[in-house]
Amino acid sequence: MSKDKVAAYAQQQKRNLTPREVEAMAFTKAALLLEDAKKYTQNIDEFSKALRFNHLLWTIIQADLTEPDNQLPPEIKANVMSLSIFVDKQTAKALRSSVPADLDVLININRNLAAGLRAAVPTGPVEVPPPTPAASTGSA
Repeated sequence: MSKDKVAAYAQQQKRNLTPREVEAMAFTKAALLLEDAKKYTQNIDEFSKALRFNHLLWTIIQADLTEPDNQLPPEIKANVMSLSIFVDKQTAKALRSSVPADLDVLININRNLAAGLRAAVPTGPVEVPPPTPAASTGSA
């Protein structure tokens, strides 16, 4: 029964997240799975499972970038697409080699993106203080 309560809590928590928070969580999960996979080089199934999750995440991002309603500026879309192509190549390299060090760059990319997505972003109007009056230079 307690598992049901935990699952209900987790589900409710997911409903209250912004899209940025969900994306940050996905990148964090991918980074953690890859970090754990470094320990499983003897078990190729666990190693490849983490890489498959990361590849799926980046495939979703690539698909989102090509959606007509994606509102990112073209320059940012191009940069993220270039990064995703690099991630694809690095993922293939890591799958072929099974070398734990090949995961480090993927882990760093995911962690940095998660941190950037979690960074405070103003959600409302920014208040600008009124200008201070300039000192009077004339005579009265």
